[in-house]
Amino acid sequence: MGFAGSYREGDVRFLLTRLPAADFVDVKAKEALIQAGKRHYSEMLSPERAPSPRYMALFEEACRMNGERMARDCLHLAGLIAARRNGAVTLVSLVRGGTPVGVVLKRLLAKVFGRETVHYSVSIVRDRGIDANALRHILAHGHAPESIVFIDGWTGKGVIARELASAVARFNAQHGVALDPGLYVLSDLAGAAFVAASCEDYLIPSSILNATVSGLISRSVLNEAIGPDDFHGCVLYEQFAGEDRSRSFVDLIESLALEQARTDGPVIAADTDAAAARSQAYIEQVRQRYGIEDVNLIKPGIGEATRVLLRRVPRLLLLRDAHSPAVAHLRLLAEEKHVPVEIDPALPYQAVSLIRSASDA
Repeated sequence: MGFAGSYREGDVRFLLTRLPAADFVDVKAKEALIQAGKRHYSEMLSPERAPSPRYMALFEEACRMNGERMARDCLHLAGLIAARRNGAVTLVSLVRGGTPVGVVLKRLLAKVFGRETVHYSVSIVRDRGIDANALRHILAHGHAPESIVFIDGWTGKGVIARELASAVARFNAQHGVALDPGLYVLSDLAGAAFVAASCEDYLIPSSILNATVSGLISRSVLNEAIGPDDFHGCVLYEQFAGEDRSRSFVDLIESLALEQARTDGPVIAADTDAAAARSQAYIEQVRQRYGIEDVNLIKPGIGEATRVLLRRVPRLLLLRDAHSPAVAHLRLLAEEKHVPVEIDPALPYQAVSLIRSASDA
């Protein structure tokens, strides 16, 4: 059960229900429904579009600029996982941001650390929890609870890390198991992960794209089309196959990491305490400065800021340095969508997006 999307067989098994079609909702209509409390964000999808040639050029530049950095962090994270798990490893990445990272980690754990590794990618939804059917499936297929490691790309405010912790605690209590709820990430801006390779806000190239770097799958869906025994759902964007970079991207990061593996020394996990303090202080500061009551409208870090500009209704894009190559794609998206840009040299992150309140629309 499960499928590989556009990845190679053996790289990952998406434990998702493939929906034949989606009732797509316009971005502005979706935002209004979410903020009015009429629909949960997981119930709706807005249609994705294939990236433009200009935008793809920025993705390729991001790979050239930060591919080695991401590869090093993947290698470090693989080493930290190997040090904390005995025997076989079961990677469970969180759709979609964690999926490319999980693919690379699976390969590195096998090739560099000699560990038998399988990789599943499952859905987690804010306020709804992780897909318990997917976790039951993993355990039913003989994977030891102590072998499971939860993977994501980065943290913004730490919401998903906290959602994971509470959801896994409920699952453990209901099933009499002891899954480790700790989240392993490349970049932990919120200081909320259990283990992180870094706490710096840098441009992780896969954060720039949506389906075309994530196996051609959509964001996960949890609505009336999903039965009680089903995995959370998704749509497969097969029409974007010509623009798909899922395989070539993980191949690139793996090759860069294997080159570094020949010379790398000991690795220690990033200190997340300082990141947590920084995150909490900034969130309170920006709430006061811009009169924001709902913290869900604040999205710190390049990765989260990109998501807002791709699939939400932005109010404002904050940049620390408008000329940094790391935010070139954000400047392009802001230009295309007529989003105001404010420069703040004191920003603790490279970028922050604020979502427009429906009451201001």
